[in-house]
Amino acid sequence: MRDHVRQLSAGVAIYGAGDAAISVVNFLLLPAYIRFLTRDDYGALLILISIETFAKIINRWGLDGAFMRYFLDRDEGRPQQQLASTILLFMLGLDGALLFAALSFARPITAHLFADLRYLPALRLMLVNTFLVAFTFVPFHVMRLKQQARPYSALTFTRSAGTTILRLVFVMAAGLGVTGLYLADLIVTVVILLLLWRWFRPLVRPLFSVSELRQALRFGLPRLPHGLAQQAFDYGNRLLLTRYVPLAELGVYQNASTLGTGVKFFLSSFETAWAPFYYATARRPDAKAVLAKMTTYGAAVLVLLVAGTAAVAHDIVLVMLNAEYVRAVPIVPVVALALAFQGVYLLTSIGLNLSGHTEYYPLSTFAAAVVGLGSGFALMPHLGALGAAVALLLSFVTQAAVAFACSQHFYPMRYEVGRLVRVAAAGATACAAGLWLVPAWPPFVGFLTRGTLTVAVYVGVLAATGFFRETEIAFLREQWKVMSRRLARRTALGDAAD
Repeated sequence: MRDHVRQLSAGVAIYGAGDAAISVVNFLLLPAYIRFLTRDDYGALLILISIETFAKIINRWGLDGAFMRYFLDRDEGRPQQQLASTILLFMLGLDGALLFAALSFARPITAHLFADLRYLPALRLMLVNTFLVAFTFVPFHVMRLKQQARPYSALTFTRSAGTTILRLVFVMAAGLGVTGLYLADLIVTVVILLLLWRWFRPLVRPLFSVSELRQALRFGLPRLPHGLAQQAFDYGNRLLLTRYVPLAELGVYQNASTLGTGVKFFLSSFETAWAPFYYATARRPDAKAVLAKMTTYGAAVLVLLVAGTAAVAHDIVLVMLNAEYVRAVPIVPVVALALAFQGVYLLTSIGLNLSGHTEYYPLSTFAAAVVGLGSGFALMPHLGALGAAVALLLSFVTQAAVAFACSQHFYPMRYEVGRLVRVAAAGATACAAGLWLVPAWPPFVGFLTRGTLTVAVYVGVLAATGFFRETEIAFLREQWKVMSRRLARRTALGDAAD
């Protein structure tokens, strides 16, 4: 079991730490950005991000999943080249035609969505960047499949760091506003594509196979409606919100969502490492027991993140934003809880992949989309942005529940229900302690105090209820000793250098 924990933890650290670190930096830069972007700008950004999200899914046609599924099944050389080249040529032709059409109608689209043509350059830049970035999955998937962790991490970190730096330059120094954000994205994408040529070059040939395309689309296309429906109850809900609130209120929701995405920092790293891990583990005779235990650990992290976010929501809004955004306070924990259920979905729906019944993914996402959009229509006219957050939560709860039921049908697993109940109880207790036991101190002091207390109470309740097993305690002690020895060695080397 220790090996499994180390393997998954290493995967999370290697494949996601770079992006997560930059996400944290961008999060910390939020107070600086709000000096240069108005609430209307953030509202426009929310709409652009929503369109971009749908466009990214459409541009890949589910073929990124098909490439990962079939690449290692092909022999090196021409068979792999034929698969990759067929997919890339198909996307180049079809996505290129869609890009031309979208750019042709960009002006009336901008007038309709924003009633302000100053966001037209940003829309055009976003469309071009989305077209180009669609092709990057091929080299990045090759790195993951061939376990080339170092170049993968280096390139993803370079992409994220470059985007952050250029955004600072274009938004803060050049004063380009939302247009500057997407200009930075496009420049970085072009540079990354050039750097990725090393991985493109062995695979790209003038080859096209109708049979390869048919097989890839047969696997990938069912994931297209799944992906679109999944985004419909998140970003589609945001577009629906434009019917009921002004652009500035959309800006409040956008920044509230950003503050609630501390859970996302973990999920973005975890999701990248999780699929290779469970595919590899599935070959073992004790696969289900291992995966169930990993699910418990993942849920424990998610619950702690939600409890901490809910406890510090008021303080973090005042620290990171300002009093104009106080309406974001109740939205933040709801968004965090919604994203936690997205994590539950990732953890408990793997049976559909392992059993080969991926056609049931759209069932869960369409059910979630119906619940999310339906509840959005009912709640947003009365609750505004908070109604959008509650609708998002209901969507993710529905998706997780339906996918779990389907997964259990085809790949039944016995989860550690007792330990999961303890995790939920510890999270509720820790959140209550952070909210009620700390006085109304200044925001930054309150943030630190509530956060620390929440973590301490959470770990204490888990320990008191017998959550930790002897083997796990021994493992933690072992890791603590290893870290202590490394720290002592580095300190000794530093003293020697002085």
